[in-house]
Amino acid sequence: MATEHPGAEAAEQAAAMLTAAGMARMPARVLMALVGSPDEGYTAAELADRLGVSAAAVSGAVRYLTSMRLIHRIARPGDRRDRYDLTGDAWHGMITSNAPLYSSLAGLMDQIADENAGAPASVERARDVADFMRYLAARMPELVDEWQAQRSRGDR
Repeated sequence: MATEHPGAEAAEQAAAMLTAAGMARMPARVLMALVGSPDEGYTAAELADRLGVSAAAVSGAVRYLTSMRLIHRIARPGDRRDRYDLTGDAWHGMITSNAPLYSSLAGLMDQIADENAGAPASVERARDVADFMRYLAARMPELVDEWQAQRSRGDR
């Protein structure tokens, strides 16, 4: 890992946290490198150099992150190389995109509770998880809306 780039150590630590939370390692590293990218973004070759990995590793990560709409290509007049940067709504898009997952999980937890009627502790656990998942499904989009409103007022 190259550390001469500003924020490289913090980016690697953040990538490790995302990896521990379930994101594949290379997409997490590329995503975090792009958080601290220069205004013109990075080329795949620059990302490979920054991260000390092969161009093929970066290519796969870029494809994945692009398909998830977390990053996008930047077109620059006169530059034939693709440059990449975060999409403007990468973070809140990633967070709110899980709302349907939470709702689905709540339904499945209810089904588990319904099918375990003879085990009161199991039913209570499953209903608790279902309630929490429904809460997350409802609150995540609301939290993003609140954050955007706060941000538009200039609050940080």
